[in-house]
Amino acid sequence: MAKDFTLTDATFRSPRHTTHYWQAGPADGPLMIFLHGWPQIGLVWRAQVEAFAMEGWHCIAPDMRGYGGSSAPSGSEAYALKEIVDDMVELHDYLGAGPAIWVGHDLGSPVVGALAAHHAKRSRGVVFLSVPYAPQAFALPSLLPLVDRKLYPADQYPDGQWDYYRFYLTHFDQTVADFNADIPASLAAIYRSGNPESVGKVYRSALVTSNGGWFGSAHHAPAVQPDPALWPAADFDALVEAFRVTGFRPGNSWYLNDSANIAYAHAAPDGGRLRQPVLFINGGFDGLCDINHSRFGEPMRSACQDLTVTNLPSGHWLPLERKAEVIQAVRSWLKMKAL
Repeated sequence: MAKDFTLTDATFRSPRHTTHYWQAGPADGPLMIFLHGWPQIGLVWRAQVEAFAMEGWHCIAPDMRGYGGSSAPSGSEAYALKEIVDDMVELHDYLGAGPAIWVGHDLGSPVVGALAAHHAKRSRGVVFLSVPYAPQAFALPSLLPLVDRKLYPADQYPDGQWDYYRFYLTHFDQTVADFNADIPASLAAIYRSGNPESVGKVYRSALVTSNGGWFGSAHHAPAVQPDPALWPAADFDALVEAFRVTGFRPGNSWYLNDSANIAYAHAAPDGGRLRQPVLFINGGFDGLCDINHSRFGEPMRSACQDLTVTNLPSGHWLPLERKAEVIQAVRSWLKMKAL
């Protein structure tokens, strides 16, 4: 018989959606649910899931809508945040609906935040990695006022480090085609460790429009080897195979719903204020999201009643770049908050 902390997979189906998920730990343990972002699958959380499963948690890491073995609808409106939160509500009900610790990275963070705001009783604690809570929605109109205009003068960089986001809106089909042109190379190029020397310098995400796309005129990723320090080789292979099935269109479509997501945020009870304990883990040299060198964290600080911030020396891919340190940060916070 497999031990409780061995990662296994399962599938939950409802009339509206299918969620494939990874799990480990005792079925009667307290729930800890890990939500990935772009462009990932639930396996991105392997290290954290296996560690907390060994400590008695029932750990769940779904493939989010549009990814891996979960449903991937064709229309972009299907990737509005409310739809994704409703997927997680259905999964949570299926898992018994006990109040959970919800952990989100990258675009998984807005899902966790919206779920905690709209369905507060489902969450007894919230962890955000890399992307802080955005009570007014993770959407371009909400992000632009927070850009560091000393680093990104408005006349040169109207969208700051969020230029890539604008490019999704203006050249969506090209972004999909460029990433899909060579899926293993795209994923290997995307997953690189952060560089501490990048702090205070214009980040590559601010140059996507001027370069004509993430990969410029080549319209495909450069040939680079995957970084074995990030994804274990077998998991990277699984990631590649998942994207061979879905391509990048579903995952990129998450960016196309700003108006709906802003309206959803405005409908949250109590102005979206979170009263649960919240942990934010910041990547100290994350050129996109670091809160220490921009105002990106200000809305979170205002909206969270019980906020703890931990800084790690990392780029954007915190669950992969700092596997052990992320585990320890969450473990310490759980103990401190008696969760």
